[in-house]
Amino acid sequence: MASDFVQRFVFEQLNVRGRLVCLGPAWHQMLEGRNHPAEVAALLGHATTLAVLLAANRKGSGRITLQVQGSGPVSLLVADCDAELRIRGMARFAPERIAGHSERALLGDGRLALTLDDATSGQLYQSLVPLEGDSMAEIFEHYIAQSEQVPTFLRLLADTRTLAGMLLEKLPGADARDADGWSRVSQFASTLRLDDARDAVSEELLTRLFPEELLRVFAADRVAYHCPYDPSKVENMLRGLGRDEVEAMLDERGEIVIRNEMCNHEYRFDADAVAALFGDAARSAPH
Repeated sequence: MASDFVQRFVFEQLNVRGRLVCLGPAWHQMLEGRNHPAEVAALLGHATTLAVLLAANRKGSGRITLQVQGSGPVSLLVADCDAELRIRGMARFAPERIAGHSERALLGDGRLALTLDDATSGQLYQSLVPLEGDSMAEIFEHYIAQSEQVPTFLRLLADTRTLAGMLLEKLPGADARDADGWSRVSQFASTLRLDDARDAVSEELLTRLFPEELLRVFAADRVAYHCPYDPSKVENMLRGLGRDEVEAMLDERGEIVIRNEMCNHEYRFDADAVAALFGDAARSAPH
């Protein structure tokens, strides 16, 4: 499987498991029309990569939403991956303040929130941690170390063309099986580059990264961008507000414009559209 995949694997002779993500076309779709500076795209890419890495370990059980709020020029990052490994996300930032800042300075002080919408139980679970670390990878490693309570290696890479990431987890008993194993595979994983991930085939890439390790590789899972244009949801929301409030908004502004930042969609309603919206509702109402 080339491009847009997440691959789970284990080292057969070590108590270490891992996941590898490589995204190309799906990432292009997510960035299309947003005109993010390269620094912002990289941050959003790192958040998206981590959302996929985490969702892949819970495939079929719910939606992972990762949100980073900070005091810096990038005030908000949101990355979302659902049970079918479909991604979406957004960044809110001050364009005039981006240049010349390090990755950590772009975020400033703030917090990382990770929410799991568990499809099985119907419950929402959320973890909150402060932004600790000099990079997004370090911030996320700090979160995972606290939540999973296992030693973790994380590498996140992103530009406007490609995302790549690798997560390794050291399981209990790893040192007893091979005292040098964790250090060895972490060093190999740190050599992952974006160029390796462009149009990559998962098995071939893992073999190149870990040439002397015995790997068990599971079936790769496809990742896709999914954020469809859906006027019906916006229309239902406007109907819920009621004709009087919607017409008051229309009188004040001349046109109602509703923007979906997560999907980068804009919905516009002029006087004719509003009339049709409530006319249809009135005609369908029971007598």
